[in-house]
Amino acid sequence: VIGHSSGACAAIRYAEENKVLGIILVGAYTSDLGDVNEAESGYFKDPWRWEEARSNAKFIVQFGSTDDPFLPWNEQEAVAKGLNAELKKYDDKGHFMNSTFPELINVVKEKLSSS
Repeated sequence: VIGHSSGACAAIRYAEENKVLGIILVGAYTSDLGDVNEAESGYFKDPWRWEEARSNAKFIVQFGSTDDPFLPWNEQEAVAKGLNAELKKYDDKGHFMNSTFPELINVVKEKLSSS
């Protein structure tokens, strides 16, 4: 399962209750950040069940950038710590909204070939 931003939160919630081969998160975070729309998503109303998500995935990779204009780095770090994710930390990718992201493709290929 691959998720970006709120899709990353959705991927974690999915893995809390379902077995998956792996999770690849891009720009993941832990709270609604005070945003009404984020709060209405429902992703943040219950505590994160990190252990369940970890046990339901063979691998967890997270991409995060310290210069993300929307997500504080401490939120991204909290996800990585909670999931014991393989963190790919950048300082120049913002919110990963460029049209190309070869690093993601490389991780997908690597994980699929070793599974």
